[in-house]
Amino acid sequence: MRHQPSPMSQAKRCRARSKRSGKPCRSPAVSGGSVCRMQGAGGGAPKGNRNAWKHGRYSAEAIAERRRLRELLQDCQELLEMF
Repeated sequence: MRHQPSPMSQAKRCRARSKRSGKPCRSPAVSGGSVCRMQGAGGGAPKGNRNAWKHGRYSAEAIAERRRLRELLQDCQELLEMF
């Protein structure tokens, strides 16, 4: 009876290398990627993460609103200076 290699041993390997030794990682790469999950495949927050939203002070809408308010106040100041 012949030994069948496991699918894990036939998987594509991670391309990352160690900073210290320079040796390859040797873990199986994530499907569709070139590095393993430990080296950062698919990491980070999703695009448009609303969980990180705290107050909206620096959102595009808030900045535009402050700009409009500042222009209105400048117009009022100029009008008052005429009289």
